[in-house]
Amino acid sequence: MAEFEREAARARDASGEELDGLIFHPAPAVLAALLENPALDETKLTLLLSRKDLPAEILVEVGRRKTLLKNYAVKKSLLLHPRTPRLVSLRLLKELYLMDLAQFALSPGVSAELKRYAEEQIVARLTQLPLGQKITLARRGPGRAAGALLVEGHPRVMPVALENPYLTEAQVLKALARQKLPVAVVQALAAHRKWSQSYNVRLAIVRNASAPMSVVLGFLPHLTISDLRVLAEPGVMAENLRKYLLAEVRRRMLASQEQEAPQVSGDEPGLTPHAQDNESAKEKQNGGKGKRGAHGDRGPEKADDEA
Repeated sequence: MAEFEREAARARDASGEELDGLIFHPAPAVLAALLENPALDETKLTLLLSRKDLPAEILVEVGRRKTLLKNYAVKKSLLLHPRTPRLVSLRLLKELYLMDLAQFALSPGVSAELKRYAEEQIVARLTQLPLGQKITLARRGPGRAAGALLVEGHPRVMPVALENPYLTEAQVLKALARQKLPVAVVQALAAHRKWSQSYNVRLAIVRNASAPMSVVLGFLPHLTISDLRVLAEPGVMAENLRKYLLAEVRRRMLASQEQEAPQVSGDEPGLTPHAQDNESAKEKQNGGKGKRGAHGDRGPEKADDEA
């Protein structure tokens, strides 16, 4: 204990190389004393915060001291540390720059709650961003931000957002669920090499009121007949589209009946399997006489010779 007390006292007054060495001291009491050292500038503090094994109580202490958080690099380092307590992180998220928020949201070790909160902060700032930052965010930002930028329908942002690697089908479906979605967004999704192949996206495009008629009619043959019947129910879709849905249902049913028709007929033309069975039964009952008579029975020939 006495040794730790001497180390803590030294940490409060150390400078230069001695201070640099104490940054990696294992004892939490020594590290806490180091925070009181006036020679611990922002560079050395961020170096301390780069330690992955830093005790949680030191992170809490850094987050509690406003004088230490005046530097932005210190705030960022504290927030990105995997052991920073939840309440400290929630408070610091509001003070991060946009792209640092995006970096935090994409960090693999971030909890789902903090990630969602960071994405909410990003989406809330979208309306204030210049075009250049929107394009950058659409390219490298989290999926929720890309989905929000997609909905805006800007001709320079929308194509970039569609290629965002973090954009999920859930975000695309959320965009298509909007009633007042720009037509350009629907057309872009319908023509996209990836999203146009998703059945759920196709169904959502057909349901969307902004979808052009040509796009909807192009997707109808790719929907299941059960979904077509649901969409064709009164009040689900616009009346001018409902007639096309009913026509597609009828077409499918006729095609199904035509496919089943050849399976009903037998192997011989004009003779059904049931008729074939009856004919075979008669032959068995007659002992095959009818067949021999039809082909010239040898019995009558012998009678003629005797005569």
